[in-house]
Amino acid sequence: MKKSILAKKVGMTQIFNEDGVLTPVTVLEAGPCVVTQVKTADKDGYDAVQVGFEDIREKLVTKGEMGVFNKAGVSAKRFVRELKLENASEYAPGQEIKADIFAAGDHIDATAISKGKGYQGAIKRHGQHRGPMKHGSKFHRHAGSNGTSSDPSRVYKGKKMPGQMGNKRVTIQNLEIVRVDAENNLILVRGAVPGPKKSLVTLKETVKK
Repeated sequence: MKKSILAKKVGMTQIFNEDGVLTPVTVLEAGPCVVTQVKTADKDGYDAVQVGFEDIREKLVTKGEMGVFNKAGVSAKRFVRELKLENASEYAPGQEIKADIFAAGDHIDATAISKGKGYQGAIKRHGQHRGPMKHGSKFHRHAGSNGTSSDPSRVYKGKKMPGQMGNKRVTIQNLEIVRVDAENNLILVRGAVPGPKKSLVTLKETVKK
């Protein structure tokens, strides 16, 4: 992987191409990200680039974090992430990574924390079927049998049961970039991207060529 950037989800809209075909897109405010540290295999055991995204007040970061920012000569950042890039040695602290590293037609993988939907039952969470809705059924939206009785006298791991839904790290692979607005740091991606509005999204060059 040689290209990656941090972005903020703005929302969804639709655009028309030259032939009048409508395309649903997710608008992402990609960067500008600034390099705060460069990790090397000799010193750190691996190659990576640490980047910061979105300015915040200095009082909102720790002294240790501020020391890293000062050393790189950059202002305090809200989000700091490491990107494991093959060409990490080509970057230097203080260097900016902008939306124009990608172009229309590129394919990417988008990673974010999905929308949290709270505690949900087995029907909503896993798409299970409900029972008969007759008056005497007494089995309408329950999860049903959980496991065997005497042997092995436990519930098997991975059993689909009620629980917290969403709020998990999700990666959608092979999404197509429809348009890049380098002037306004915007990337338009075909289809949906995980996470609510204003959430952090990591865009990476896709592993599916």
